[in-house]
Order: sequence, then structure tokens, then C-alpha cells
Amino acid sequence: MPELRKDPVVGRWVIISTERGRRPSDFPVQPILARGGSCVFCPGHEAKTPPEILAGRPPDSAPDTPGWSLRVVPNKFPALRIEGELEPSGEGLYDRMSGVGAHEVVIESPQHDATLSTLPADTVADVLLAYRERVLDLKKDPRFQYILVFKNHGAPAGASLEHPHSQLIATPIIPIMVLEELKGAAEYYGMKERCVWCDVVRQERRDRRRMIMEAGGFVALAPFAPRFPFETWILPTRHRSAFEETGVEELRGLADVLGEFLRRLDRVLQRPPYNFMLHTAPLREGPLDHFHWHLEIIPKLTNVAGYEWGSGFFINPTPPEDAAAALREGGE
Repeated sequence: MPELRKDPVVGRWVIISTERGRRPSDFPVQPILARGGSCVFCPGHEAKTPPEILAGRPPDSAPDTPGWSLRVVPNKFPALRIEGELEPSGEGLYDRMSGVGAHEVVIESPQHDATLSTLPADTVADVLLAYRERVLDLKKDPRFQYILVFKNHGAPAGASLEHPHSQLIATPIIPIMVLEELKGAAEYYGMKERCVWCDVVRQERRDRRRMIMEAGGFVALAPFAPRFPFETWILPTRHRSAFEETGVEELRGLADVLGEFLRRLDRVLQRPPYNFMLHTAPLREGPLDHFHWHLEIIPKLTNVAGYEWGSGFFINPTPPEDAAAALREGGE
């Protein structure tokens, strides 16, 4: 029987269409295969990007030259520009402001054909540390209210370049999807005086059916009401609302879990395209008892069509219990 399931954070309902039940081998995935060659992100092409903001390189290595292990540069074609003032204004019932923000690219490795699933854990930890350092730096700008870190892996997931990279965008407003999480989590805390994500972690650790793996202070689990097949959340087991408060050793634990999870995803789904998004507390909030930062990973296996756009319901043909079981077995 199909099921309707409700997300405990935002109250979103999804349809788990068991009659369309699909195993990993049923998805027509076009695997992400390295084509080789070089691109603007490869060593030797540093002049083709804007000047680096942050880099991992030897002390005697000059900026914007080869020899780096990681680079952060402004996006050459930014969604928002860092120059200018917000200048909010109204036009009747409509509101607008200047397109001020920051849009940066984290070039994760000098290796053109690397991925986060093939890079060593220490290198993945360096990528996560770069996210943290950039959030802490951009947080100093009073114009910004939120920073979203995200990754598009593979052309079907929106990546325009093959070279391993992720991005972050700082905005003067809080994204609506984060606002929905903040609102739902605050309502849950108001009723129960507990963080909803902490309760999810506790229940999934007991239940185990949707638990994929746990290590280094982090869990990877399939949410109870996933929008998409094999959607996965990675959360710290210790309550923490802001990603930038995470310590270096904790980031190494996250790197281990993220790398191992992505390797399992590659084995089970034959190297699928995917997106991940880091949801953290807004920049101007202090520590929040009701919010818990987390990483959402969504393989690109199905398309959002008319019913989803028109209703807000998502139809997922793979129960999360089945997805979690496949990903647990993918580690063996």
C-alpha cells in the first residue's frame, strides 16, 4: 500500500509510492565518469579565475600559482555581487533590494578527475574547514543574514564544470526553506522543549531501520519522509545549531562519514549525480536550542513534475527503509 508520511520538522507530506517501488538497479542513472583533460580550475590555469580568497599551499608558494591543494575564489559569474548597499525599496505591494551578496567557489582538489568519494579523509576535512573559514569571514559583513554551502555533482545535478568543486552564496535574507525549518523546529521545541533533530537522531539510533551509518560523532540516516529516493541527512549527534562552531576534530569525523557515505552511494547507485546542501543557523542568531545544523544529500534519480510543482507533495518510489538497507549493505 502507498503511504502518506509527514516530515516532523516542516510538516511537509510526501507520498511513498510502494506500488512503484524501485530498487537501486531500477533507476536509469547516467554515471558520472571522468573525461580527463583540464579546465579553468586545473593547476596552471589560476589566471583564468578571479584571485583566490583562501588557499591551501606551501608557505613559499605565491598566491594564484600552481602548488595548491585547495583554492577558494569568487565565482566569475556570480548570482549576487559583493559590491554596493542593499537599498531596499517598495513598488506598491512589491518589495525589492539591490542584488548584494557573495558567491564563491571552493575548488576541492587540483586533481581534475577526483571526487569527494575518492579523496583522502584529510583532504575532505580541509574542504569542510574551508567552508567553516569562509562562513566565519563572511559573517563579519553586517549585510549578510545567511550563507548556504552547496554542491552540484554531475551535469544532471546542475554542475557546469567537471572539476571537483562546491559553492557558497551569502544573502541579505534567510532562504524560505531554512525559514520553514526554523519555524517548524521552534514550534516543536515550544511543545516538547526538545530539539526535533535531536529527537530524530535518538529515535533512529534505537529503531535502526533508517540508520545508514554512525561514526566520529555523526550519523547518516534516511529521513522518515524523504522527498526523493535515497535522500540522506548527515547530522552531528551532539546538539549544535551553527556549522561554523564545529571544531577541527569534529570536522575530521564529518569528513570520514561523508566520504564513506559517498563511496557507498557510488557503489549502490553506480556513481550518480547528486546535490548536497548545508543547512545551518542564520548568521545573526545566537546559539539556538531548537535548531540543529545538518547536511542534506539528494541523488538525482527522479524528476520533479507537474503534480509536485502544483501540490507541494513529492512522490518517492523508494521507501527510506529500503534505501537505508541498500546503503548499509553498500559498506560491506
